[in-house]
Amino acid sequence: MTEPRLWHDVDDYFTGLLAPPDAALTDALRDSDAAGLPQINVSPNTGKLLHLLAVIQGATRILEIGTLGGYSTIWLARALPQDGRLISLEYSERHAEVARHNLARAGLDKLTEVRVGPALDSLRTLAEEDPTPFDVVFIDADKVNNPRYVEWAVKLTRPGSLIVLDNVVRGGAVTDAGSDDPSVRGTREALELFATHPRLTATAIQTVGVKGYDGFALARVLP
Repeated sequence: MTEPRLWHDVDDYFTGLLAPPDAALTDALRDSDAAGLPQINVSPNTGKLLHLLAVIQGATRILEIGTLGGYSTIWLARALPQDGRLISLEYSERHAEVARHNLARAGLDKLTEVRVGPALDSLRTLAEEDPTPFDVVFIDADKVNNPRYVEWAVKLTRPGSLIVLDNVVRGGAVTDAGSDDPSVRGTREALELFATHPRLTATAIQTVGVKGYDGFALARVLP
């Protein structure tokens, strides 16, 4: 059996046992595919991990940068209490429409808000609103701006908050210091910021599975 096939089989086993799909999640993926959205949503196991991190954190405020069709948004929002709030930032109006529909069908529209526009502009507007600090920030948008997203995440959180940065392995290319790939360079800069920022302590994990060779970084905000 080839390694990728084995990765898929193990992921399928873990998903079926620990993160089985339900109607809202299945329908969200189906409608995202029908709308022609790219198939780059997180895996079910990663979605369950995000959910558990938010639950463990006792999150009442979550910020997501990169909504797509709202699949990861559903996982995260399900961790919130009835008076919680999740704000998700999405560049594409079309993607946002699909996500809003998926969130409403999941019964999460009262807890969530999808804002449309370039994320850096939305983050600046959000900061001007002086919001209550976020307990969890999930970054899964264009990789070029990852360093700026991390900087904003630190500003919009509190000591003890968690920041999750997705897709950090880049198929192994993240190790190439001379890469001219903007996504690799942006990811490396973000990881270096995780390593050097005085208010962050972090680690990064490689993963394999239905999404191929990938990984994520996790940081905790310090006082």
